[in-house]
Amino acid sequence: MSGERALLEKSGYSKKAIDYYESKLNVGEIINPDAHFSYTGPCGDTMEIFLKIESNIITDAKFRAIGCAGSYVSASSLTEMIKGKTIKEAKKFDEKDILKNLGKIPAPKIHCACLAKKTLQKAIQQYTNKKHDIQTVQQ
Repeated sequence: MSGERALLEKSGYSKKAIDYYESKLNVGEIINPDAHFSYTGPCGDTMEIFLKIESNIITDAKFRAIGCAGSYVSASSLTEMIKGKTIKEAKKFDEKDILKNLGKIPAPKIHCACLAKKTLQKAIQQYTNKKHDIQTVQQ
């Protein structure tokens, strides 16, 4: 077991959360995303979410973050959960869903799941507003 993995385990992260962290699942950027939003939470961590959307279905989701392991695993979990979902379905996910998917993270890191949820909501809102503006112009 790597030293980093042992530290994360000792800190209270589940095996699944550690796997997400080590594999850097969905970490990156989508070029020409359909939705993109960057948000800084009250803790100071910053997260960016990029979405590719086709026919109202999220076909790809990636993120970048400046923050702790909790931010990375929360965003990895959420981006994995929303792929293949409609915008409406993705909007329903909340921090409880993220935490359930992860299994376990340290209690002081639960706010990271809230950061991921809020960033996704803002990206979806930005996409919805942009789509509405385009439809208004076309009418």
